[in-house]
Amino acid sequence: MLNRRILRIKAFKVLYSSVFSDNMQLTRAEAELDMSCEATRDLYVFMTGIVSPLTQIAREKLDALKNKFNPTEDDLNPNTKFAENRLASVLDNDVDFQKVFQKKKYSWSQYDVLLKRIYASMITKDYYASYMASEERTLAEDCRLFIRIFEEEFVDNPDIEQLLEEKSIYWNDDLAYSLTWCCKSFKTIAKGGNWEMPPLYQSELMSGNDVQSDKAFVRKLLRSSFTGYERYSSMIAESVSGWEKERLFSTDVVLVVMGLAEAASFPEIPLKVTINEYVELSKFYGTPKSRSFVNGLLDRLVQKLQSEGEIRKEGKGLL
Repeated sequence: MLNRRILRIKAFKVLYSSVFSDNMQLTRAEAELDMSCEATRDLYVFMTGIVSPLTQIAREKLDALKNKFNPTEDDLNPNTKFAENRLASVLDNDVDFQKVFQKKKYSWSQYDVLLKRIYASMITKDYYASYMASEERTLAEDCRLFIRIFEEEFVDNPDIEQLLEEKSIYWNDDLAYSLTWCCKSFKTIAKGGNWEMPPLYQSELMSGNDVQSDKAFVRKLLRSSFTGYERYSSMIAESVSGWEKERLFSTDVVLVVMGLAEAASFPEIPLKVTINEYVELSKFYGTPKSRSFVNGLLDRLVQKLQSEGEIRKEGKGLL
């Protein structure tokens, strides 16, 4: 499930938190990293579980129309396509999914107001109107609709962001990625497959003797960054000019430290890949000037460590 870009982000957040909270304990940082990684999959489970409650809102709306004091013909004979969607039924009857969802003690029942807002929003959209107007009633079409709902209604939704922030400190930046995996599951179900809990690390989806463990990668990355932080940060301080000193207490330093640790600890990862990864992260977790700062400094210090023999890359394309 978790790719290396996400794993770098998680290691960065744990290291940054450790450094700037004056709580530099490796064992605690590793435990924090494990919880952060597992939390992304937990969020995937929680968001997958919204399908049935959202469907129930539609059923309640239809019942309310039928029970009006003076219902119209349309009220008595409404379009029940969404309320009877097959995806909700599949997940409700999936023993494995229900077991996991209940084991986590998750529930959407207390978020009735939020569910109604989402429903009110989606029924005004063209994609929903097209779905309801179509005579096709298949599991595949229902899955396609929910993929659109997840893409259109959940990303950048302030109500959902607030809810997730209240439920877990680890869910702040994981929503979009977790929703991607929800949609992957819906695509599998649309083709007749069963719901399955995705493995925690993307390397677990691969086979072959040359597949390297993503779990081992992120653990080693955090450990190398953690143990080498004092040395690498000192190198950074010695390398910057006077006007750059203000950055020595910023996210930029943590990113450069991690880039140096990765370059020195993973001989199989090309230097260009490492540098590009941390430059990309600086765009999201730094300032407008972070990109050029991280790129220039990381490149310069990597070359220094190479010349000293600390960084060694072997193989075509690894230099």
